[in-house]
Amino acid sequence: MATVQEQTLVIIPARMASARLPGKPLADIGGQPMVVRVARQAALADIGRVAVATDSREIASAVEAAGFEAVMTRDDHQSGSDRVFEAACRMDPEGRARIILNVQGDIPAIEPETIRRAALPLRDSPADLATLAVEITDEADRTNPNIVKIVGTPIGPGLLRALYFTRATAPWGEGPLYHHIGLYAWRRPALERFVSLAPSTLERRESLEQLRALEDGMRIDAAIVDSVPLGVDTPADLERARHILAPK
Repeated sequence: MATVQEQTLVIIPARMASARLPGKPLADIGGQPMVVRVARQAALADIGRVAVATDSREIASAVEAAGFEAVMTRDDHQSGSDRVFEAACRMDPEGRARIILNVQGDIPAIEPETIRRAALPLRDSPADLATLAVEITDEADRTNPNIVKIVGTPIGPGLLRALYFTRATAPWGEGPLYHHIGLYAWRRPALERFVSLAPSTLERRESLEQLRALEDGMRIDAAIVDSVPLGVDTPADLERARHILAPK
């Protein structure tokens, strides 16, 4: 029987185009390209074969020079999920890997344990895919439309079943609100099904890709973790990451 590592692909989509931070994957952080830092953290999670999926030969060269696997993909993908699925098919055309983790390439400080936690809900649940949530503690984040909230019902210690994702403040009333972290663990058939679907009504309205899965009837479970990994979207984020990850 195949081990968990043999059944899992950890794929990091990366492209050079970024409106707010061009060339982001290769931004230097402590002497390493950002995407290489993410690949190192993914490798430390030790849950499966790690690769960077990209349409840029420059990114691929940097990744391979650091000793990691790069997979070249088409340059016309509309989303990271599409790029991840193409890479999975190239890496594993026989379909042996049953779990595919999509780890964003702009979270250089992601902890290996956080990556491991993303796949945890798939062990004991019929969920089609799994993701992560963090309880919101900053009052300003509750109403910030850039903070995506996951509306879910508890299904066990530290676990939610997602009912909706929104940029609004939800749900109403007393109780915790949860910040959604966009790291996904897919069952392979679910990802294949997802990328075959057209963008859905609520997905377009909220500009949230994961709503396509919910609207199609897929089940999404979420593991609750302690902190939001620093994402790099702007020059200010990059400077913060460089400060946090500076060699001690």
